[in-house]
Amino acid sequence: MDIFLICDNQVTQSDALPGSIPAHGFFWIDSTHEEVAADPEGWRDMIACATGTHIYEPHLKDAINPAHPSYFDSTQDYGMVVFRKLSLHGNGNSNAGDNSDTAETAAAAEPIESGTIATVGGKRAVPAALSNLTTQPITFFILDNALVTVHEHHSRTISATRARLMDYANKSSKAQHTNRLPTSPEDLMLRLLNAMVDKYLELRQPLTNQLDRWQRALLDPARPFKDWLTLLDARIELRKLESLCEEQHDAMQELRDYFVDMDDDGDGITISRTRDLLLVRIHDVMEHINRVLNHASRLESSIESAVQIHFSAVAHRTNEVMRTLTVITALFMPLTLITGIFGMNFAVMPLLQNKTGFWLTMISMVLIVVGMLAFFRRRRYLENPPERR
Repeated sequence: MDIFLICDNQVTQSDALPGSIPAHGFFWIDSTHEEVAADPEGWRDMIACATGTHIYEPHLKDAINPAHPSYFDSTQDYGMVVFRKLSLHGNGNSNAGDNSDTAETAAAAEPIESGTIATVGGKRAVPAALSNLTTQPITFFILDNALVTVHEHHSRTISATRARLMDYANKSSKAQHTNRLPTSPEDLMLRLLNAMVDKYLELRQPLTNQLDRWQRALLDPARPFKDWLTLLDARIELRKLESLCEEQHDAMQELRDYFVDMDDDGDGITISRTRDLLLVRIHDVMEHINRVLNHASRLESSIESAVQIHFSAVAHRTNEVMRTLTVITALFMPLTLITGIFGMNFAVMPLLQNKTGFWLTMISMVLIVVGMLAFFRRRRYLENPPERR
């Protein structure tokens, strides 16, 4: 558990919960699922002693539930946001353990050839570009004087934010700081949420590249496409991403309403400069979520369009083959008729005893074939194949 006191452009870190509420500024109390699950009641009592706010039992269970969807709820004392963020691994298990940040970055940046599939324990899994959609929940408790976060042990966003705060704390007061400190628990939470949503935006290019390779493979006439189960897995993952974004957007919309309701003084809604900044930040988060949602919808539509074009191309090639076979059959039908007539067991037949009968028959058969080919070409039953690039 890490505790940061942020006030008056200063940051102080402590390993123990404070015994009193700060007069200025606010606390950021950062905990992991393991720490909370080890002693939920004791952890809740410590939070109550430090902040004066008692977290309800259902919300405590939600905070340590690894499968909880994105969600918002509020009480008279605090608000709770559950947000599913991208995890540090790509193993296809939304509740699994850790992996290194370097491994995930390499998986996202490495070109994936058509048909390349990530495997887990020798079992078939989704492609590497789509395996990065594994998510984990992070819970925010928004108190009057503190922000409490509960998350998995490894979190890039949380670690980066802690590092910036520590860098700010280690610098002298006269040093120049490029980043402004958060002014409230809500401001800090929205900064964290914005950074988490940006991780989803970073996945757009790897996903687009993977689906572009599939589209080219679907329309490649030289090699038949066989990775249908992989393509189905991709469509399922994109559907999950759409549902995830919709849940996140709904949670952010309810959070926005919560911020607006906090400024209701009975005579109407007055939005201060600080609240206005918070609304701008939450609108930015919602807009980023919408961009991810729209991109996932476009990718899913692209997959469906590519599959339809693939089957249209297959049907077109099948029609070309059938037309060629039909023409060949039509060419040999009169020739078969002629050979069948001259194969009859009659004693007297025209040209049978003639020395030039064989050559006359062969010339007539050639003329029939040439005439039929000219007729088929004129009716466009036969067309020159397009030159291959």
